[in-house]
Amino acid sequence: MLRFLSLFLHGLIAWRLLPELGQWPVLSAALGLALLNSVLLMPMGIGLASRLAGFGHRTTRLVTWLAWAGMGFSSTLLILAFIRELTLLGTFAADLVWPGRLDLAAWRHQSALAVTVLGFLITLLGFSNARRTAAVTRVSIPVRNLPPALQGFRIVQISDIHVGPTIRRDYLRRIVAAVNRQQPDMVAITGDLVDGSVRELAPHVAPLEDLVSRHGSYFVTGNHEYYSGAHAWIAELRRLGIEVLLNSHVVLEHQGATAVVAGVTDYGAGHFDSAHRSDPHAAIAGAPTHAAVRVLLAHQPRSAPAAAEAGFDVQLSGHTHGGQFMPWNFFVRLQQPFVAGLHRLGELWVYTSRGTGYWGPPKRFGAPSEITLIELIAC
Repeated sequence: MLRFLSLFLHGLIAWRLLPELGQWPVLSAALGLALLNSVLLMPMGIGLASRLAGFGHRTTRLVTWLAWAGMGFSSTLLILAFIRELTLLGTFAADLVWPGRLDLAAWRHQSALAVTVLGFLITLLGFSNARRTAAVTRVSIPVRNLPPALQGFRIVQISDIHVGPTIRRDYLRRIVAAVNRQQPDMVAITGDLVDGSVRELAPHVAPLEDLVSRHGSYFVTGNHEYYSGAHAWIAELRRLGIEVLLNSHVVLEHQGATAVVAGVTDYGAGHFDSAHRSDPHAAIAGAPTHAAVRVLLAHQPRSAPAAAEAGFDVQLSGHTHGGQFMPWNFFVRLQQPFVAGLHRLGELWVYTSRGTGYWGPPKRFGAPSEITLIELIAC
C-alpha cells in the first residue's frame, strides 16, 4: 500500500511539474532523475543495508545515501507542489472574476520553475546543515535556592545522534571533541544514539569513550535503542565507561553541594520490555532529600508531567529533532508537549534539544542541530 501511494505521489508531481519545464531542459532532466531515484530507492530506505549485503560495502553505502537523500527531496517537493496547486487554484479563481488580466500559462511555468529550484536548494542547504558538526547552544536554567557551589554547574547535553546508515565514526568523533571543549561538569546523552546493532555499529560509537567531564557521562535509552537491541547497547555503553540510568539515579557531590541526576527509560520502553517501563518516581526513589537540585534525563518531553509530580527541578529531553526540517515541526506538536527549547511545567523546567545528529534523510532545514551547554543558575 505504501509503495503504491509513493508511486502515485511521485507520478502526480511529475505530471504536474515536468511538462511546465520545457524551457529549462537541464532542470527538467534533473527533476526527472531525482524523482526516479526517489520512487525506486525510497521504499527500501530503512532496511537497505541488509537487502544489498551481497553487493559490497561501497555500493551499499552509495545506494543508502541516495535512498535517504531522495526521501528528503521528495518530501519537500511534495509540500511545495501542494502549495503551488493552491496558488494555481487562486489564480484560476481570480481569472474567473477578472478575465484576461492574468497570464495563466506564465503562472504555471514560473511556479513550476520556482517549486523545482526551491526543492533542490532546500535539499542542498538541508544536507549542509545536517552534515556539519552541531553548533553549541547555551542555555541558562534557573533553580530556586541553588547554592553558590552549584552556580554555573555545566551540563553538556547531546541527543538523537542516530549513528547508523549515514552517521559514522568521524561524525561522532567531531561531536565528542566539541563536547570536551566545553569543559563540562557532566555529559547527558538523552537517547536515540544508534540505528543498528552493536555488531554493526560498535566501532562507530567507540568515540564516546573519549568524553571527558568532572562527574562523568550519563545515558538514557530512546525509542530507537529498542529497535536496535537495547540490552546489548546498554552493556556496550557501560563497557565504554558511560553510566546508563534505567529508572535510577546517581548522587553527585560538587564542591560541598549535592545534586541528584536521574534517568528514565524511553516513554514507550514498556512496549518492548515490561521491566523497562518508564517511571520517574522510581528513578528518584531513595534520593537524598537535602539535594539542592534534581535533574531528570528523559528521552521524550512527554515524560514531563510524571517528572513534575515526582519533584524534579529540571528535565532534559530530545526525541523531537525540533521537527528536523519543515513542515514536520508543525506535526511534532501533535505528539509532544514541547518541540524545542526551554519551557516551564509547574515547578519543572523542561529543555528539549533539537538533536545533535539527524534521522533518515541527511537534511535539516529550519531546525538546526545542537550541542547544548546548560548552566544552572540561582533564582
